[in-house]
Formats: sequence, C-alpha cells, structure tokens
Amino acid sequence: MGILDGKRVLITGVITDASIAFSVARLAQEEGAQVVLTGFGRLSLVNRVAAHLPKPAPVIELDVTNQEHLAALPDRIREHVDGLDGVVHSIAFGPPDALGGNFLSTPWDSVATAVHVSAFSYKSLAIATAPLFGERGGAIVGLDFDAQVAWPGYDWMGVAKAALESTSRYLARDLGPKGIRSNLISAGPVKTMAANSIPGFEAFEGVWDTRAPIGWDMKDPEPAARGVIALLSDWFPKTTGEVVHVDGGVHAMGA
Repeated sequence: MGILDGKRVLITGVITDASIAFSVARLAQEEGAQVVLTGFGRLSLVNRVAAHLPKPAPVIELDVTNQEHLAALPDRIREHVDGLDGVVHSIAFGPPDALGGNFLSTPWDSVATAVHVSAFSYKSLAIATAPLFGERGGAIVGLDFDAQVAWPGYDWMGVAKAALESTSRYLARDLGPKGIRSNLISAGPVKTMAANSIPGFEAFEGVWDTRAPIGWDMKDPEPAARGVIALLSDWFPKTTGEVVHVDGGVHAMGA
C-alpha cells in the first residue's frame, strides 16, 4: 500500500522522461495514485512519454492561459476520474528576452507572459480544479526555483517565481477553508528541456557542486519529485503556504 493509495492526481508539465513532472507521475503511480496528465502544443510527444509510465495515463490538452481550456478542464478530467485529490503545477515559461541578462531592457509584454504562464497560471489551475476536490480536500503542489535571491541570467523568470511563491501563500489562505493545501517544492537545478532554454544555466552546476552540503545531482529529478509526492500525501495534513527546499541545502548556505 503506497502513500497515495486511491488518490486521483492531475499532473502538468510532463514533456520528457527527464522532467521532474515525469518522475512525479511515475512515483505517484507506484504509490497507488490514478494519474491524469496535461500537455500543450506537443500532445503526441506527451503521449509518447506517458507510454513510459508504469501504467497508461490519459493526456488532456491544456493551455493554462486559455480561459476556454480552463473552463472545460473539469469535464475533461471527469472523463477519466470522478474527482481529484491532488494537482501538480509544473509549468513555467519566459520569452528569450526575459532571460539572459536583459533585465533592464525587457519589455512589459515579455514580462507579462512570464508572470502569466509561470505564476498566474498556478491560481488559474487551482480555481479550475477546485470543484473536483471532495469534502476531504487535498493538495495543490507547484514546482519552484528559489526566489529569495537574484540568479545570473534568470532575470524576469526569477521575478515570476517570486510571484509564484506569493500566489501560493494567498491560495493557501483562500482555499484552506475548503481543505485544499497549497505548497511549493523549491527544487535545485535539474537538466531538463526547460533548463536548456535558460542562458547560462551551466553556471548553476558549479554553485551546487561547491555549496550543497549533502550533494546534488543535476541529472536526477527524483529527489524533487519525492518532495512533491510527500506534499500530495496525507502525511502533511496541516502544512500549507509553505516552500519546501529540495536543493541539497544550498538555500541555507552563505558564501
């Protein structure tokens, strides 16, 4: 019997089997959950990746910036499961000119896109799926990258992640009475398709090599995924509005 036995979980952001979201989906199934995936723009790719999971998982098309998609989401989910106990938000995007050292010159349109997709969508997804949670409530978990400091090249995506952290706290406040918890996993850097789009990402490797007191493997998404699974489970029944760091301890170290 797994710690997610009988739970129904919606997971976004599965693009390749190297992604944290894929590891979350695999572990969720291994721990007893029914899993439904979402994808956008590359559904054939998501379906191919989903075939690598221990069990078949349906894939729903979802653009989190499209209000029609969000409005239809509950009915689309009900085609596969009769409700939800957990939602995983693993969605982030910033236009090229919002990263890579362009902080002072990035236009508002690009900033707005980064904030909309990476932070506001967390609220949008939560509101769209909230009616599917039963009286017992459940958990919404998002994937974060430490927004306490400024990172080289991360620029407006760092601002968007700070907005994500604040959004999660306000959702914790407003969804708490419904029994729905909102928490984030602040993961250390993992070499994923999304990471490859960040200019200067390779600079992070040296930071984690020298500053993670218990070590960090940028090729291993499972530690962060395990954190997500824990927060989806019933083992954190009174934890909400929290940012849990799964980064080898780098966030707690000084120079």
